[in-house]
This record gives sequence, C-alpha cells and structure tokens, in this order.
Amino acid sequence: MANPQKFLVTSALPYANGPLHLGHVAGAYLPADIFVRYLRQQGDDVIFICGSDEHGAAITIKAKKENSTPQAVVDEFHELNKQTFQKFGIEFDLYDRTSSEHHHKTAQDFFLNLYEKGVFEKEESAQFFDEEHQQFLADRYVMGTCPKCSHDKAYGDQCEKCGSSLSPSELINPISTLSGKPPVMKETYHWYLPMQKHEAWLRDWIENGKLEGVQQHDPKKWKPQVLGQCKSWVDGGLQPRAMTRDLDWGVKVPLEGADGKVLYVWLDAPIGYISATKKLGEQKGFDGEALWKENDRKLVHFIGKDNIVFHCIIFPILLKLHGGYNLPDNVPANEFLNLEGDKLSTSRNWAVWLHEYLEDFPGKEDELRYVLTSILPEYRDSEFTWKDYQARVNNELVAILGNFVNRALVLTHKYFEGKVPAAGAQNKEIVEAIGVAYSEVDAGIRSYNFRQALTEAMKVARLGNKFLADTEPWKLIKSDETKTGEILNISLQIAAHLGNIIQPFLPNTAKKLLGFLGLDANAICRNAFEVLKAGETIEKPSLLFQKIEDEVVEKQIEKLNASKAVQNTVNFKENTSFDNFQLMDMKLATIKAAEKVKKADKLLQLKLDVGGVEKTVVSGIAQHYSPDEVIGKTVLYLSNLEPRKIRGVVSEGMILMAENAEGALSFMVPEKDFESGGEVR
Repeated sequence: MANPQKFLVTSALPYANGPLHLGHVAGAYLPADIFVRYLRQQGDDVIFICGSDEHGAAITIKAKKENSTPQAVVDEFHELNKQTFQKFGIEFDLYDRTSSEHHHKTAQDFFLNLYEKGVFEKEESAQFFDEEHQQFLADRYVMGTCPKCSHDKAYGDQCEKCGSSLSPSELINPISTLSGKPPVMKETYHWYLPMQKHEAWLRDWIENGKLEGVQQHDPKKWKPQVLGQCKSWVDGGLQPRAMTRDLDWGVKVPLEGADGKVLYVWLDAPIGYISATKKLGEQKGFDGEALWKENDRKLVHFIGKDNIVFHCIIFPILLKLHGGYNLPDNVPANEFLNLEGDKLSTSRNWAVWLHEYLEDFPGKEDELRYVLTSILPEYRDSEFTWKDYQARVNNELVAILGNFVNRALVLTHKYFEGKVPAAGAQNKEIVEAIGVAYSEVDAGIRSYNFRQALTEAMKVARLGNKFLADTEPWKLIKSDETKTGEILNISLQIAAHLGNIIQPFLPNTAKKLLGFLGLDANAICRNAFEVLKAGETIEKPSLLFQKIEDEVVEKQIEKLNASKAVQNTVNFKENTSFDNFQLMDMKLATIKAAEKVKKADKLLQLKLDVGGVEKTVVSGIAQHYSPDEVIGKTVLYLSNLEPRKIRGVVSEGMILMAENAEGALSFMVPEKDFESGGEVR
C-alpha cells in the first residue's frame, strides 16, 4: 500500500459479570474484527485493544447473590470471555482487565491529573442510603419503575427494557436491591465533572469536527443516529456528573479523606483502553501511551448504542481536559440485535451465548460470522432467528459460495488432473467485475457499512456461479478441451480473488480456500487478475460448508423456549411477616382528575379522592391509559409511601396495578361497588 494509515481501534470492554451473547458480538466485536483484519490486509498500521470491565455495582450485586466475592466473579468471566473471543477468532492485540494493578495506577494518575488542574467540583448531595445495610447505594443498587416506559425493574443507571439512561432519583417507587426496602436520602459528597461548562466546544467538535489542539474528524462519516444522540444530549443541556461513587469495589479515589470512595465506572472503564495500550507497549517494546497522541493515528471506538454518551461526550471531555490525547475519529455505534422476536436479555437468560454456540457448532465460526455480518444492526435494530441462520448458511454459503468453489476445483481435477489449465483471452467483463468488487468492499468497510461490503464480496461468488452456468464446461469438454481449460482457468482465478476478498469476513474459510489453491493470501495482487499460473497443481477440495439440518435448529429453538418457560414461571418474593404486611396502608380511591405530566410521555398526574381526602399520585401508566379513560375509576391505593417529587410533582403514594407477561398494565378494582376510603386487607 502506497500510503498506509495508522489506527487505534477499541471495542467496548465487556462487563465481567456474565458470558458473551450474540448481541455483544454483533454490537462491538465482529464489526471491529472485520475492520481491523481488512486494514491489516491492506498494509495499514493497526492496534486493536479490548479487555474486561470489572468494576461497578453490578459485580458486587452478583457476588452478594452468589455468596462469593467480586474478584472471584470477575476472574471467572474474564477468563471465560477471553477464551471465547480466542475460539471465535476475534484477534485483539491485547485483551486486558480493569482489576489489574497497572490499570488502577493508570486510572488514578489520570484522575489526579484532572484533580490537580481543578477540573472537578466537590459537592455534597443527597443520595439513596440503605438503612438496613448501612451503606450508600450506587446506581445499580437502586431499582424502580422507569419514568419513560413504566418497566418496573429499571436500574438507577439504565432501563434495560427501553434502553434509557437514568439517574436513581428519576425512578418511580425506588427500592434498594440489597434489602428490598425503600431507601432514604442521606448527605454524601463526590467529585463532579461540570459537563455543562464544555457544551460550546463539544457541540462544535461533534457537529463540525473541529477543535483546536486535537485531530479533526469528518462528521459526515459518523452514523446519523450517533450524531443525533450526541446533539440531543447537548441540546438538552449537559449536567454535572459525579466521577466518584460510594463503593468498596473499584479504583480507589487517590485522595486523603476519600475512604470508601471509588472512581465512577464510566471514568474508570474508558481509561482501560489507555492502560491496555500502555501494557501492550511494555510487552512489545514501544511507548503505548504515545499511540494515543500521534497526530496521524485515528482513534475508532466500536460500541453499542447504549454507550454513545460515554464515548462521544464524557470520555472526549476527559481526554481534552487531560490534554495531549486524540479524540475519536469515529464512533460507529451499532443498534441492538434482537432474538426470535424479543429483546436479548442477560438477566432473563434470553440469549444465544457465544461459548455455547461454539460448543454446539464446532468448526462453524465462519457460519456465525457470516450470518451476523449479514444482519448487523448498523442503522436500526435487527433480529437473529435460528431459521434465518439456517437459510443463510444453506442458501448462500453452501449453495453459492461453497458450490462455486467446489465445482471449479472438482472440474479441474476431473478434466486436467488438478493442474491449472492454460489461460486464453481475458474476459474483460469478469476482470472489471472483480475490480469493482474490490473497490466496493473497500468503500463499505472503510465507511463501516459491513453488511454492504459482505454483499459486494458475495457478488464474486455469484459471478463465478453464473459464469460456470453460462459456459457449461462439463458439456464443452466433449468437443473443445482447450476452451474448457480456458473457462476453468478463469473460474480458478475468480476463486482465488474470492478467497482474498472474503478474508476479513470469513477468515477460516478464506484460509482453507486459498490453501486448496496453494496461494499465500499476502501475495495476491488485486490489480492482477491472473493469480494462478498455468501448470500449478491445486489440492483436491473438501466442502467449505455443510448444510444445517432442520433438527439442528429445532434443538436450538427448543433450548430457547425452555429458557422462556423458566422465565414465565411465577416468581415469588421471600416471605415477610404479618406485622410488616400490616404496615402497608392500602385503601380504595377514586380518580377525580388526570393529566399528562409535562415532558414525560409515560406519566400521568392523578388527583384521588380517598374517603373525602384529596391525594396526588404520579403514575407511569400513560402508555396504557389516556387521562379521559381513568377518571371515575375506583382503584387500589398504597397511601403510606414516603412522598417523592417526580418531574416537579410531589407524588403521595402509589396506584397498585396488575401486569401481564407482555407488560400491559391493568387497574385492580373491587368486585362490588365500594366507596373510596375503604381499607384493603
């Protein structure tokens, strides 16, 4: 390559509290691997970094549930995920971990650099506190009803149902995940990043790609949904965000008097990219941190859409304030991959786990790479189904790619003893089509349109199949051996270029195919059509792909359905005492007035008559009932919850609702015509 480029590529650090599923692979790892493999094939200088994200409240929650320790949890899943990546063929230069000593030192030094520059603002604030366990609650230790979609098991940092980013104070009827009881508010202090001070330059950098002292990027090359989400955050007004947490698991805040405080995981985790690059440099004998500061090296983050704000807003702010580091050239975030008509969910075990796929389908890594690349959620959510997996493998890999290669090689052995026949006149149409394929694949990969790039690569296999079908060498051999040889020569040249083009997508298949032809992939020139020389011997081929039979996918579907059956069983909470139950003051109430809460599409503000006493309740039912529908209804009302301000409205209790398996809500009403104010017991 005449002018090789330099890249530093990162994939989102997978959270080490569980195994990898197909949503993770399609979101941040397979696209990055294709990108890196292609760039290296073209001679570009690429460093590819990843590792386990091992801190945060979710790790400690899992450890408590399993009567284990956070370190034991992350050790288990770090090793599992590292081995899974290796078996699947995702080739990082280094797969690191954030619980390591060298990462803690890097993260603490980064924090101190900002602290000494006066970047942070130390503020006291009220935070949820679990009185039973006597500890402040990190975001993930708080659960309640999402104010945006009414999901009643949203966490304090994010709703896993609708994907919204949240803060604990936004939750409706929050409870502590430690005790199961409503937490109280208690004063604490943290170091905040005043993000609102950086809106002006951040907006200019996002929208125009320009910022003094750092590399420029081209916003036109960013995905529209990434730019849209960034603009939405900035337009909505950035708010200060605490960069520390009250936890005993994580990177300790390196300041006097900060006992019991650790770095916010979204400060800690992105610095993991830097610490991993530094470690790689130590292992390979170069300055790893300097790679982040090279003017001609492009930083590219591969992530899922739920991490856009952290990689496009918070981390760039931190990098700029630290000074010297490159900001990302691109953040090609993918949307979500769904599974068999439902959202992938680790907590509900609704997933195809990558390590289990590798066990169930040994040697079929490329089949999964192909299917996932074909359906990557690049611009909108997409869906994986086992029937589609079967169809794509059988109808495309087996019937098109595998069929063409097998026919071309088998016919060569049958008619020419496995030796490349002599070439005739070049077929200009085919030569041009191969050149177009190379150009289109290059354009697709470099613009992060991997689905389109794969489509262009497969056109080469379709071209080969059509050429054989049109020329019918199995018939021509009876009358013209020379012409038959020329046809097979062209077919073998197509196969060679096909093996070269598919390398980033299907590395194992490409290696096998090029091995049949006796070719070194690095020696193939895209500008020379004749790669194979007449008289060279090719190996007898074996099938590149095997058909996926019905019983194989049915078994996988049954496995998923068994998981859903477990999910759909009734879950009972732990027993409580009668005295505790008696503390709940439940009454009948009549809804007298209702209106939507401003700027909250999911919330209704209800005026209740409770035996002549008026109460106000904010309820997340606007998706299920309009204000007109609820007026006059007699409902069950829990009156003695601590009042909470929700979107500026003080809510004095809670309406009790029933929910079905699909998440639809329904009022629970008395069978007889009872008056409001009556007790429920």
